Amino acid sequence: MADKTGTKEKTAKSAGNAQSAPKKEPAKKLPKKPPEGKVNIYGLDGKVKNQVELPPVFSSEFRPDVIRRAVTAARANRRQPYGPAPMAGMRHAVRQWGKGRGAARVMRLTQGRTAAQSPPNVGGRRAHPPRPEKKLGEKINKKERLLAMRSALAAASDPEIVRRRGHRISDGLTVPVVITDDFERLFDKIAKDYEKQGERPAYTKETLKFLGLLGLEDEMRRARDGIHVRAGRGKMRGRRLKRPKSILFVVNDIENARRCVGNLPGIDIVQPSRLNVELLAPGGDPGRLAVFTEGALRSLGGE
Repeated sequence: MADKTGTKEKTAKSAGNAQSAPKKEPAKKLPKKPPEGKVNIYGLDGKVKNQVELPPVFSSEFRPDVIRRAVTAARANRRQPYGPAPMAGMRHAVRQWGKGRGAARVMRLTQGRTAAQSPPNVGGRRAHPPRPEKKLGEKINKKERLLAMRSALAAASDPEIVRRRGHRISDGLTVPVVITDDFERLFDKIAKDYEKQGERPAYTKETLKFLGLLGLEDEMRRARDGIHVRAGRGKMRGRRLKRPKSILFVVNDIENARRCVGNLPGIDIVQPSRLNVELLAPGGDPGRLAVFTEGALRSLGGE
C-alpha cells in the first residue's frame, strides 16, 4: 500500500509540474505587407526573413522632369566630337573654265572634263558638314543632378511606377527588393554544391531558380523575349540587337555577383557608390526594378 501511495503522490507532483511549466509562445509571423516605409528582406529560399526601414532618400520628391534632364545631360556629355577631314573632297587638281563656254561654272579636273570639289558634284566636299569644334555637352547644376538621383531612388521604391515602366513583379513583392547578404556568397555556395556532385557548376541556372523563388520569373522572361533585331541601318554597324533593360543589382561584391547573373539579359550590376541616374532610369524613364543586398542598402546611408 505504501508503494502505491508513493506512486500516486509522484504522479500528482509530475502532473502539477507539467501544468505549472511555462508554455512556449509560437514564433511571430511577419506580415506579408510591411508598414509604410519598410520592405521585406528575402532569403535565398525566397521567404521573408526580416523587415527593414528604407533610408530617408527613398522618400524624396518624385521629379520625372529633373530625372530626364539629368539623363539627357549625361548622355550628351559622353558624345565625342566628329566631322570630316579638313581636305575631304578637295584632293584634286581643279580649275574653273570661266564664262563664255555655255557650261556651268564649277570646278573641273585639270586632267579631264569631270566636275569635282564643289558640293553639288560627285566626290566633292559637303556644303555644311558637322564641325568637330562644336560643343555637344550639356550643363546641369550639381544640386539638380543630386535631386535627380534621389528622385530616381524614390521612383524605384514605388511599385506602381515600376510596373508602369514595364517590369513584371508579383503583388506581394516589395520594392526595392532587398535580399540577404548571402546572395553575395551564392557563387561559392553553388560551386561547393556541384563539387560534391562531381559536376560542372551551372551558376546562371541556379541563379534563375533563386530569382524564380522571389517571383521574378516573368521579369526574366520579358527581358529574354524582348530581344529583337534593330530596325534601320544600325543593325549593320555593330549594334544589331536591341535588349530591354531588366533588373539592377546593387551589391558590394561585384565579381561574385557578375559570375552568377552576368549572363542574364538586360542585367546591370553596380556598387552603391557607383549608382547614377542613368542606371536607375535608363533612357530617362524612372522606376527601374532594383535588387539591393542588406549591406548595399545600409551603405547608401540615405544619400
